[in-house]
Amino acid sequence: MKTICRSKFYALYQSDEERCHYLDMGQKTIKLSFCQLLALRHKVQKIAIEDHFDADFNKHGFEMLMLCNKEHLFILNTLEILDLMTLVEKSFYKLGIAHPTSTVV
Repeated sequence: MKTICRSKFYALYQSDEERCHYLDMGQKTIKLSFCQLLALRHKVQKIAIEDHFDADFNKHGFEMLMLCNKEHLFILNTLEILDLMTLVEKSFYKLGIAHPTSTVV
């Protein structure tokens, strides 16, 4: 396995032999097909991070994230969400699938 990207809380690995990716979430490592990785990217991009700073929209500052057809459930705080957004964006750029954007720093 080779490391695609690593952040403060997470890491993404690619296995050429198994033709899949592994997302290390700290306490749990999840095996992802490419389609599941795309679904993760879509879910992460849909998170309205500005709502985490407004108590009317997100009182506690947590986000529930379900992965792999509701097989995995994660409850992430604001810092973990920002870190995951950065990891996903950098990973897709390093894989050569997306262009770098300035939305997540």
